[in-house]
Amino acid sequence: MKLLLATTLYCLLSLTTFNLQASEIDKAAPNFTLKSNSGKNIRLSELKGQVVLINFWASWCGPCRQEMPKLQELHNKYQKLGFTVLGINVEKDASKANQIVAKGGISFPILYDSENTVSKLYNVSAMPSTVIVGRDGKQRYIHLGYKPGYEDIYAADIKRLIRE
Repeated sequence: MKLLLATTLYCLLSLTTFNLQASEIDKAAPNFTLKSNSGKNIRLSELKGQVVLINFWASWCGPCRQEMPKLQELHNKYQKLGFTVLGINVEKDASKANQIVAKGGISFPILYDSENTVSKLYNVSAMPSTVIVGRDGKQRYIHLGYKPGYEDIYAADIKRLIRE
């Protein structure tokens, strides 16, 4: 019963997400370079060959804070298989975001988009917004918002892309 419910939820969310962002699926993910919380610049194009989950978030967004530990779990589970998470914080002042990251033990890169340049490139219209990029550098899945259980959908998407 749980599997049937999860499958149904996945199909409905996939269709909804696809209808909302159909024009963006299978297009090259816009390249960007942003400063990370480690002080290094990270360029998306340098991650080609990996599956990359890009998550746009803000400290004031409750669902974003709720999702963060789930993204860390995905990062931990699939990192050795050529997968990474990039958390893109969209706030002008990153101090609250840095507190959340430190308190939550988040180890995946947090990037700062204080001018919302990258958010605009990706047409971010909801918080959080998640884009999953395949090894080929194309946007393969786009998810808007977060509710408990979405991480299972992300995991299924990630597994499919890792196997390609």
